[in-house]
Amino acid sequence: MKRQYRAWLFCFLIVPCLAWQEPSRQVEEGFVPLFNGENLEGWTVGSGGKKKVWGAEKGILFVNGSGGGWLFTDKEYANFDLRLEFKLPEMGNSGVALRSPNRGDPAYAGMEIQILDDRNYKKNYAGLRPTQLTGAIYDITSPREDATKPHGEWNHYRIVAHGSQIKVELNGVIIVEEDLAKIVEQLKTSDEKKLRAHPGLTREKGYIGLQSHDGRVEFRHLRIKELD
Repeated sequence: MKRQYRAWLFCFLIVPCLAWQEPSRQVEEGFVPLFNGENLEGWTVGSGGKKKVWGAEKGILFVNGSGGGWLFTDKEYANFDLRLEFKLPEMGNSGVALRSPNRGDPAYAGMEIQILDDRNYKKNYAGLRPTQLTGAIYDITSPREDATKPHGEWNHYRIVAHGSQIKVELNGVIIVEEDLAKIVEQLKTSDEKKLRAHPGLTREKGYIGLQSHDGRVEFRHLRIKELD
């Protein structure tokens, strides 16, 4: 009877706890995690970056300070559906690199989807451009609207890259939908200098990266689904 009681007690007390924890670890069908929740296995600090500012703890991948450069996936990706959550400090600044080489500036050599404490930067940084706001394809396309949550709160990104099509969804709101091929054609006639500065617009494959800029920026639930 004691064994049966203990088994019943385990199922009653422990199993519900496991079931309660599962949603935070669940990965949607077809997606694979990019972060194991414990360490930086599967990621590499780019050349010139300081590894000491990057870390992992309790399911959080974080960067704490400047000088870390970019943290890149060990694997390259072409077409994908990328999902992650990020949390910024006050005046925080970071970014997500797409199809980038693991050297140079991903905002130009690849593409950068900006992460910024929009509210406070708008108040305190007079030179802020729309193409520097959260969700922007940095220096190329500005977001349609501000869907950010205040600093200190978790924001959810969904970034889809399929051929020349790029879509950015922030907290359930689509804020960017662009055809890079059309942008390239427009720049050929309107701004050749900018086009030369952004060779990453025509890249078909590369690494995914996270940026060290300043302050402690946290990431969690990073997962990806490769698309045909």
